[in-house]
Amino acid sequence: MSAADVSTSTTGTTTTTGATGRATARPAPHRLLSTRLLRSELRLIGGRRRNQAGLAVLAAVPIVMAIAVKMSTPRAGEGPDFLSSITSNGLFVPLAALGVEMGMFLPLAMSMLAGDAIAGEANIGTLRYLLTVPVGRTRLLLVKYASLCIGAFWGVLAVAVPGAVVGIAIFGTGPLTTLSGSQISFGAALWRLLLVMLYLSAGLAALAAVGLFISTLTEQPIAAAIALMIFTIVSWILDSVPQLAWLHPWLVVDHWLAFGDLLRDPMGGSGEITRGLALAAAYAVVFWTAAWARFAGKDITS
Repeated sequence: MSAADVSTSTTGTTTTTGATGRATARPAPHRLLSTRLLRSELRLIGGRRRNQAGLAVLAAVPIVMAIAVKMSTPRAGEGPDFLSSITSNGLFVPLAALGVEMGMFLPLAMSMLAGDAIAGEANIGTLRYLLTVPVGRTRLLLVKYASLCIGAFWGVLAVAVPGAVVGIAIFGTGPLTTLSGSQISFGAALWRLLLVMLYLSAGLAALAAVGLFISTLTEQPIAAAIALMIFTIVSWILDSVPQLAWLHPWLVVDHWLAFGDLLRDPMGGSGEITRGLALAAAYAVVFWTAAWARFAGKDITS
């Protein structure tokens, strides 16, 4: 074997010695595969027909809401704050739609994605082959969770963008009246809508961590999706029981609808947004770690 053929592998890089004697370093294969695996995972999520149909349903809700409000304008004092404010500014359409869909449709979409993460791979027999490439189980779980977080933002985006476009087209725009009664410019209103989208995506990402853990417990993706949806529904029920007020701050859904604080002056003055983000981060860390503990020692047979 000549000197030109000698290569040594170190953590994070592979060093190859060429004929000139100069050592050149290139990224280790597992780093490249992580990026490729994430891109592949996102293509898989975006390419599934059922996911595309789900996004279409999510996008249809704000459109239907805007048309319904246009045809039958609610009288003053009726309906939720966002719904009754739609006619004053089209940007309230995506806000109202997000408030409605966070109760059922967006968690359902997240349940389907999370159920497929590990259980779906095991069910169709591809999980074992994924682990034969130089990507460890920890890295695989990180990529899976990253794709779920991106999928959560896609879901929120599918609601907000059509809602904003249709709302502006039907009701117009201009200065937006905040929930505190003050007015902000259209540009500032768009910025706050983006903050609302990011905040709700963080809440769904926390739910995705729970789903990822459940997905490591079974090889049936439908069972994992149903289990996560039951978890969400039970959380909503518990959150509505006044006698369990001590438990409410620990429920993953408790702070989801606090995004209205982002439309007040001062923005987020009640501290609910900060507590919601802290709770979402805690859920993400605890349940991703639980998923890792389960998956790291699991026998992969399919």
